Amino acid sequence: MPKRPVAKRPVANRSGAKRYVYKTMASPVGRLTLVASDAGLAAILWENDDPRRVRLALAGEAPDHPVLAETEQQLGQYFAGIRKRFTVTLDFAGTDFQRLVWEALLAIPFGQTRSYGQIARQVGKPRAARAVGAANGRNPISIIAPCHRVIGSSGKLTGFAGGLEAKARLLALEGVAGR
Repeated sequence: MPKRPVAKRPVANRSGAKRYVYKTMASPVGRLTLVASDAGLAAILWENDDPRRVRLALAGEAPDHPVLAETEQQLGQYFAGIRKRFTVTLDFAGTDFQRLVWEALLAIPFGQTRSYGQIARQVGKPRAARAVGAANGRNPISIIAPCHRVIGSSGKLTGFAGGLEAKARLLALEGVAGR
């Protein structure tokens, strides 16, 4: 499977700060705010998201931004059940460890789940399940970097920025029954 494009270096404006724009979209799991830079998709935020979870200074609304338009189209296809893999370029902003965990999320196939411990082992930190959980909770690009596919070792659904009901709906959409 070809690797998803992930932006490697920041794209800055004249002041040196990266410029983030957004648009909102309706979805079966609530209103989503899509955030992008010129380098790629930077965030998908939930309707009642804690503003401290993902901190990006938004420059303004840009509903016609090509990354945001493509993301909305791909999410629409996902929610309609016709897309299982996203191809939009991603622009993650986080620590090296967070980015490592978020890259591991991208490797979880549609319709499958992993535990925090499995992700910890995958990233080479087998004793870091709690740190993986914290990084998972800070994942800025929900749904596309599928943090909803990470569950407790017992199979129980655990914390999710969009709420456990949204997590259960996303997993059901993918054919995964949660406890």
